[in-house]
Amino acid sequence: MNLKSIFLVFVGILSISLLKAQQAETLVFSEKTFDFGTVKEEDGPIIHEFSFINKGLEPVKILSVKASCGCTTPDWSKEPVKPGETGYIQAQYNPRNRPGQFNKSLTVTTDAEATPLRLYIRGNVVPKPKSVEDDLPTEMGALRVKYRSLNMGKIETSGEPAVKEFEVYNASEKPVTFLEKQDAPSYIKLTFEPQELAPKSKGLIKVHYDAKAKNDLGFGSDNVKFLTNEEGADAVKSVSIYATIEEYFPPMTQEELDKAPRLKLGENVHDFGRIGEDKVVTTQFTLTNTGQNPLVIRQTKSNCTCATSKLKKDKLKPGESTELEVTFNPEGRRGNQQKSITIYSNDPRHSAQRVTIKGYVAVGD
Repeated sequence: MNLKSIFLVFVGILSISLLKAQQAETLVFSEKTFDFGTVKEEDGPIIHEFSFINKGLEPVKILSVKASCGCTTPDWSKEPVKPGETGYIQAQYNPRNRPGQFNKSLTVTTDAEATPLRLYIRGNVVPKPKSVEDDLPTEMGALRVKYRSLNMGKIETSGEPAVKEFEVYNASEKPVTFLEKQDAPSYIKLTFEPQELAPKSKGLIKVHYDAKAKNDLGFGSDNVKFLTNEEGADAVKSVSIYATIEEYFPPMTQEELDKAPRLKLGENVHDFGRIGEDKVVTTQFTLTNTGQNPLVIRQTKSNCTCATSKLKKDKLKPGESTELEVTFNPEGRRGNQQKSITIYSNDPRHSAQRVTIKGYVAVGD
């Protein structure tokens, strides 16, 4: 390449660089990032306006402004901005239900530049203090609770009732007294602190749940009714008590664990594949006791009435196996299906194990 060619290439590169520099300087913003600092959620939407000057030789029209989040609403100068005049890009941020730090962007497209430019807003939202209505949204006459369903979570058959507390609030102007009478299963009892709840004050509903007395394993739901001194229908309150019961095993040494029964599953998933809507299908899972003491299978429980199980043998000697037959009825079901059977045993390491069946129910097959 001769000197003339090199010079022309250099001039071309310089011209492109100058052109880009001119384009970059067409709109000059006072700032491209704005920090709101700390704002309060309860104060509502906050607004900042980015101003700019058109330093170019031609009017500039803002074609679009797109926010990176639905929480940010943009606005901008709709008419072309003449050379030497100012325009604006506005960002309105809604902090509702968005506590903590935020960092959002606005992508600005104009008819003056091929590459969109970006503006940024940031800040920190202090969450709105929660009211009683927020914390305890469910009304039960004069009382407010979080949910009508009181979930005990996982509890064990230790013989000692599990106790869990749930908050309650008297929203009325009169005291509410909890009466002694309850309609509940024998293994569930409710107590209240205090027994008489003053107006506009909080108390506790305590659920006492004797899992051993229920004599069942796995997930269960019970309806419980209790009474207050309120008038009419408001005097009777009804709640659901949820619990997942697991067998209790006392602390064991490593030697005791080594000698304990042990349930091992051959396979724990079976895929039936494509199933006709009127075709009942069955499969079998192999269960083996690999421990050194007899294994007792307490029960099997399905998560759907469409899947049933039948166990050939519920007591296994060390090294012995049996089959769990699982049947799936697809009637009334469509598309992908996945159901499970939970097996409860006296294996102290894994007292609850699960097998899964799945398939695709095809209409017309």
